[in-house]
Amino acid sequence: MQAITSASTTKSSTSASPTATSRQFVGMASSSLSVVLLLVCLAAAASAQLSPTFYDASCPGALATIKSGVAAAVSSDPRMAASLLRLHFHDCFVQGCDASVLLAGNERNAFGNAGSLRGFDVIDKIKATVEQACKRTVSCADILAVAARDSVVAVGGPSWTVSLGRRDSDTASEALANRDLPAPSLGVTDLITRFAAKGLNHTDMVALSGAHTIGRAQCKNFRTRLYSEDNIDPAFATSRMATCPQLTGSGDSNLAPLDDTTPDMFDNAYFGNLKLNKGLLHSDQVLYTLAGGATEDIIDGFASNQDAFNNAFAAAMVKMGNISPLIFPQGLVRRTCSRAN
Repeated sequence: MQAITSASTTKSSTSASPTATSRQFVGMASSSLSVVLLLVCLAAAASAQLSPTFYDASCPGALATIKSGVAAAVSSDPRMAASLLRLHFHDCFVQGCDASVLLAGNERNAFGNAGSLRGFDVIDKIKATVEQACKRTVSCADILAVAARDSVVAVGGPSWTVSLGRRDSDTASEALANRDLPAPSLGVTDLITRFAAKGLNHTDMVALSGAHTIGRAQCKNFRTRLYSEDNIDPAFATSRMATCPQLTGSGDSNLAPLDDTTPDMFDNAYFGNLKLNKGLLHSDQVLYTLAGGATEDIIDGFASNQDAFNNAFAAAMVKMGNISPLIFPQGLVRRTCSRAN
């Protein structure tokens, strides 16, 4: 959510007194504070209506069905754990956690999504199975939130309680996705701004970036780092250059693991890699070598303490999953996740 305010002032021929000016600033600050407090209260009210037991009576087998579907998908393709986790992230950062990213077209065509998002078929298959048992009951947004959690657990990561009751949007926006999704080329200041706009602090941002302990990235997203940046381990850069040629358009979709140490295991190796200048994406490495003190201590802590990372990641996922959910009577429950009813 955003609060947009505008104000106009008219220059007077007589200067305002210090007292009057002070009162004006106090009034403006009070007004701005009121807007912020209102938005916080609205978000808290929406989150308060979510409940981990939401489907206990209406669809008691839903969570087990989702877990089974995720387990089968990850067993068949270990990369799918990262793909489903990324789908949830890209959903919540655009319009909130409303399954808009699952709709065909629109958000899927955004710069950070086109040709790289995966797992739509897995979610559709799980949704179809759930629909057989409980028609028009379990939202795609909730399925995606639970699937992200179960994907992390499937590759050795932490679990967390997912509150449920989100509803689905029937619209999606490519423009909002292009505006709100963090790009792999962003610096620390821009990353902090993007995450803060969603109510996520520095620790949340670093913990969620740790999701890159699993998954792969396309050559086009790390080519510039390999050939133009100094804060990269030479041997690491050389190994990645073997499958990512310098010429744009050559090997753009070739994949490399985001965590070269344990690419399919959810652990804290990603943070150790950053300390060795072995972050694959620019947006990864800047968190440590170009952060100006903003996030280095957090990374040091996670690199030396797996439990600290697991706990922070789980807490950040809960916060992210509560970004602007649609709560009844808003939204709807889509019959098929890839299209509006």
